[in-house]
Amino acid sequence: MSTDTPGIDPLLALRAPQDPACDVFLTGTVFLDIIFTGLDSAPVRGTESWARGMGSSPGGVANMATALARLGLHTSLAAAFGDDHYGEYCWDALEQGEGIDLSMSRTVPGWHSPVTVSMAYEGERTMVSHGHEAPAPSAVPGQATTGKAATDQAATGQSATDQTTAAPNPAFPQCPPRARAAIASLVPGRSEPWVATAARHGALIFADVGWDETGRWDLDALPDLAHCEAFLPNAEEAMRYTRTDCPRAAAHALAERVPLAVVTLGAEGAYAVDGRTGAAAQVPAIEVEALDPTGAGDVFVAGFVTGTLADWPLADRLAFAGLTAALSVQEFGGSLSAPGWAEIAAWWQRIRTLDDQNPTALERYAFLEELLPTTARAWPLRRAVPTIGFRQ
Repeated sequence: MSTDTPGIDPLLALRAPQDPACDVFLTGTVFLDIIFTGLDSAPVRGTESWARGMGSSPGGVANMATALARLGLHTSLAAAFGDDHYGEYCWDALEQGEGIDLSMSRTVPGWHSPVTVSMAYEGERTMVSHGHEAPAPSAVPGQATTGKAATDQAATGQSATDQTTAAPNPAFPQCPPRARAAIASLVPGRSEPWVATAARHGALIFADVGWDETGRWDLDALPDLAHCEAFLPNAEEAMRYTRTDCPRAAAHALAERVPLAVVTLGAEGAYAVDGRTGAAAQVPAIEVEALDPTGAGDVFVAGFVTGTLADWPLADRLAFAGLTAALSVQEFGGSLSAPGWAEIAAWWQRIRTLDDQNPTALERYAFLEELLPTTARAWPLRRAVPTIGFRQ
């Protein structure tokens, strides 16, 4: 967890006694991620490669949950955890380390945690994953995590900033908690009843989508899209689903189906269209030296959700989402790399002291002034200890 993070609540001015205790609900599969960094090239068959860096952290849906929690949102996660040491570590890291509500989650006796090994090099990563579907949950008195087994797909499919495609998830709840927002991963040909339930109870649904292995790329095959407030595909996915040859045209086409269409453009930033008003916004990406892109797509979504719930202008939401994603790729690991307000404040303090900064470009982030503390620790900041279970 990020240390000494200022206690910033981006929704403080909007909170009311009748509001739900949960800001964001999400569900999916938690992996143990083991990340190797500092590789000069891809491993070669028959040889041994040594990495200059290594980290371990909860991954999969934990990337998104951690990113949301570090931005000050009250986050509830429904997931299955193995009853091995890996599962215990992931549970403690999320509940104790990040303050994530796991009351909807459960430990599955006799089931081992899914594991992903990620190797980062040349700005990309290669992953190897292993896991088995957890047994379907049985009725347990006082436990709200009954549901059906399903296949969860991670943040934005196959792009360079996406997290691992998740293994089957046994923790989808039939009755999700009342929340301001919920995050869903859409899968062609499948509907998850909890999404409609959450939307009916007032939650804004933010959805991403994975690569369509069927090759159909049919929006009508995503039935839960009808419940969504915002849809956030990457450029390739958006163009394939809309049969367009331009990401911006794709965003406008998607805005005819959802209130908010957000298309990520990689090095070009992101483009969004408000389907209610027709307003559009584009914000360029921040140029950074990327160490590990794992989980950056999750961080982008978390930043956009935060700005939307805080009722910021559309361009500010895109800028904030892009900033948090850019800060994340400068650290290794998925959930390890998610920035908190301490990192954002340190970046803002430092970036304004550099002589080569374009004042006009900096003005794009001036809205941060009202949110951030007047003093911040020096950049760079040390984040979580990237290993499993140092003994006290």
